[in-house]
Amino acid sequence: MLAILFGAVLHATWNAFVRSASNKFLDTILVLLGMGFWAGCFLPFVPLPSTASWPYLIASIVIHVAYFSLVVLSYRDAELSVAYPIMRGTAPAFSAILAASLLKESPSLVGWIGVFLISGGVVVLSLDAWRLGSLRRHSFFIALSNAGVIVIYTLVDGVGVRLSGNALSYIGWAFFLPIVPMFVALLIRWRGAAASYVQQHVARGMVGGACILGSYGIALWAMTRAPIALVAALRETSVLFGMLIAMLFLGEHISRWRFLSILAISGGAIAIKIS
Repeated sequence: MLAILFGAVLHATWNAFVRSASNKFLDTILVLLGMGFWAGCFLPFVPLPSTASWPYLIASIVIHVAYFSLVVLSYRDAELSVAYPIMRGTAPAFSAILAASLLKESPSLVGWIGVFLISGGVVVLSLDAWRLGSLRRHSFFIALSNAGVIVIYTLVDGVGVRLSGNALSYIGWAFFLPIVPMFVALLIRWRGAAASYVQQHVARGMVGGACILGSYGIALWAMTRAPIALVAALRETSVLFGMLIAMLFLGEHISRWRFLSILAISGGAIAIKIS
């Protein structure tokens, strides 16, 4: 349990890195380069994933590029304690609703309670943020869209990793290959500015990349030792850790309504995962 909670802290931490950066685009690429570096370190020691998983791996790369791009756009005008709960917290609700509408797999009563908790929490969180002027309409819809992207890459990777024949191999390549298009974008758009930024913040990128890989790696390890539903539920505490990091280290004001809404979103996500 402590390992999973630590993984949740790591996930919230790399998001805080991006949110607090002076150049969120360059900082995201730095974090991705760090992620790719650490993933590349163990790729020589694992076999290639099965060819059956390659279409899913390619799709995962494209989807993850979209995901990280939306993370950058979300944090340009929205605070961590607003955008992060919307992105991470609403993804389980989207999954439950899609399963009920498309697959006819209706959640249990606890699952539906979770959906309503998340929905109510997002509404209250958004209204409170708009009241305080810390959320713009486009930032809200970008964060909400990214929740949908999270659902998509979760489904794609879920199928891909099963077909790969080696989970570590699939995850390693899924984390290593996205740095290629992002690095090309870095060279095309930021050439001169990127060189000095990378020199100044390379350690930040390496730590952020380690946080991404560590968070996911801990979750996978935990799933071999504990029920998957329990691991998935505990990972949703990252929303709460994100709020604490935003308050303690980023100086964001957490109003009473924002605090209650984040609790509702986190509780709802946990309820869906264990239902």
